[in-house]
Amino acid sequence: MGPMPTPTGKHPAAPFTPLDFQLVLLRRMADHNPDLVEDARRTLGVSLADMREANRRWQAMARSPRSRSAAARYRSVLGRPESTTARRVGDLDCEARRWPVPLWPGLRFEVLLAPGGQVWNEWLVRAPGAEGPDLRTTDDLTPWSCTVDEAARAFAPARPLEGTAPTRWGLAFEAPDARGVRRQVVAEFTWGLLQRTRISG
Repeated sequence: MGPMPTPTGKHPAAPFTPLDFQLVLLRRMADHNPDLVEDARRTLGVSLADMREANRRWQAMARSPRSRSAAARYRSVLGRPESTTARRVGDLDCEARRWPVPLWPGLRFEVLLAPGGQVWNEWLVRAPGAEGPDLRTTDDLTPWSCTVDEAARAFAPARPLEGTAPTRWGLAFEAPDARGVRRQVVAEFTWGLLQRTRISG
């Protein structure tokens, strides 16, 4: 049975769910890896139209003049965080909140809050205790294989690059290819997860 009509005769919007949020993550990744996104969408049992509608509703919530804060919006959609930990960033004491993401069991969605409650960062990170990738060569840098911090640690020193959108990041670093030849790599991430690399040198 669907939602009851409101006094105006219109049906209220269905609540935005954690499943909808996973579709938002996928929608941003579709530009780089449409095949992986399509496979994930089928795993979730949703249509392309569902993914587009979830993204439309998320954008509408974020841009609404009556929109709650980003931190409150994440809690409303994702529920109580799985973990909340203090984190020192420079001279500031911040708070990191993490939620599970069923589509990627080995990852967590992390929101980093400044002392005043402002969201400073929002991305996917490796779950505590989960085994991360063994990153040794450029061949290991496959789509969705690693997070920003994992690539930065494996191929230090890595230089951060400005992303093309708020949910995108880049890293520039050197990494050996399968023959041991050092290559220049630009890695692109969406929501903190590797999407593609450009290799030269």
